[in-house]
Amino acid sequence: MSNLELPVLEPDVAPCCPPLTSAELSEADSVRMAAMFKALSDPVRLRLFSKVASHEGGEACVCDIQDVGVSQPTVSHHLKKLREAGLLASERRGTWVYYRVEPSVVAGMAALLDLSR
Repeated sequence: MSNLELPVLEPDVAPCCPPLTSAELSEADSVRMAAMFKALSDPVRLRLFSKVASHEGGEACVCDIQDVGVSQPTVSHHLKKLREAGLLASERRGTWVYYRVEPSVVAGMAALLDLSR
């Protein structure tokens, strides 16, 4: 087994919200964060998100991740929900769409749940 060094992705923007233990969430922040967590609460969406996040190179073609046990139109629907929640970014290249995780958004979700602060 080779030692694979993964790049550290630095968020482009500061997380939206302070940790839950440091301050009360504003109404706007709670609505935004709830939408993100809601998008991930569906098992198919969570699998798709995981497939994109763990894919080599940090992005995945829809053609490589659509084997999650549902039809192609359903995969497209779930990917759209993940994009609308801000969790994934997409780019069309020819006939295929490539997805990547938005690291700053995931960092914001992680910071919100960091109870050690």
